Amino acid sequence: MKTASDTIIEALNGLVPRVALVLGSGLGGLVKAVENAVHVPYSTLQGFPESGVSGHAGEVVAGSIGGTPVLLLSGRVHYYEKGDAAAMRPVLEVLKGLGIEKLILTNAAGSLREDLPPGSVMLITDHINFSGTNPLIGEESDARFVGMTSAYDTELRQRIEKAAEDEGIAIGHGVYMWFSGPSFETPAEIRMAQTMGADAVGMSTVPEVILGRFLGLSCAACSVITNYGAGMTGGELSHTETKDMAPIGGGKLQAILTRAIGDMQ
Repeated sequence: MKTASDTIIEALNGLVPRVALVLGSGLGGLVKAVENAVHVPYSTLQGFPESGVSGHAGEVVAGSIGGTPVLLLSGRVHYYEKGDAAAMRPVLEVLKGLGIEKLILTNAAGSLREDLPPGSVMLITDHINFSGTNPLIGEESDARFVGMTSAYDTELRQRIEKAAEDEGIAIGHGVYMWFSGPSFETPAEIRMAQTMGADAVGMSTVPEVILGRFLGLSCAACSVITNYGAGMTGGELSHTETKDMAPIGGGKLQAILTRAIGDMQ
């Protein structure tokens, strides 16, 4: 049986990417930036878990952005789907085996700051793991003790900042707090998150950053702000709102990452 690596190598048709992106809810529009794109469904890749969340295509997209070979993971699997924080580990291990060195993650998130309104983009500078779990639980080697002081690579962050500046797009900076989901946070939890120093909240990304660092990948991450946190506006939150609002900030993020990745040749 053909391995996932074999299938992806075949799709790459000679391209040797060193950069991979993970796309969050409603951010599949970034796929449009891929030149000569080849789509490989997760369902055809041995060991790849399939996401059951609407707004996640569940496919690998191989091609180039700005002339730079890339792999895009259009959709991810979340901890809340089956209670497995390490659900993306097989996928990231395949990327590492293919020679990926840089991992850029995106997500849709709720803002905890008035100056980060829906439709804006935030570069993640650090995170708070409030999920109560970790994707390395059960790992038996001493490699599980991963240092997270520099979880978000300085050079990658600087590239993204410069790309935003060159595109004339404002980009915020902040700390992302990972909640397990799938229910949204309560107003009290949002107030707690603000007190603890978080700038945005969401249900993904952190486990992949932990796994990425475990595998020796340089990581960066950006949030597209789709809503304010619970209790900040008086309205109720919904996944529909997330999917509806994500393309607004997603267009900005597409422009930023297209330039940043194109400069990585």
